[in-house]
Amino acid sequence: MNLNKAMLIGNLTRDPESRTTPNGQTVCSFGLATNRIWKDKNTGERKSQADFHNIVAWGRLAETCSQYLKKGSKVYVEGRLQTRSWDDPSGVKKYRTEIICQNMIMLDAKGATPKSAEELPQEAAPAEEEINVEDIPF
Repeated sequence: MNLNKAMLIGNLTRDPESRTTPNGQTVCSFGLATNRIWKDKNTGERKSQADFHNIVAWGRLAETCSQYLKKGSKVYVEGRLQTRSWDDPSGVKKYRTEIICQNMIMLDAKGATPKSAEELPQEAAPAEEEINVEDIPF
């Protein structure tokens, strides 16, 4: 059995970019930032780390993302990881890992205007404890 699933809650780092493929399919891409905050066990110092994710939505979901999301929007994204490769103009092989979005939930308060990414609060995460994947019931 195999599983390829990603679930993220974060804020858009840029406005969604929407385009249409030659066969008429809508595709929308945007960046999503997630933050992790913890307290260092040895020093007691508060630390944080941001991760940046590339999100791609297709079809009707792409249209919805393009219409309702903008930089700073808080969203839940669920999808699968996919890595694609290509050769740049100088012949160097490039790779990009993306989350192919299969579900998206807008988490901003209804009617709220998203703030710029710099004004958004950091996401809280468990302090001091690491989560063991084996402890999560599936």
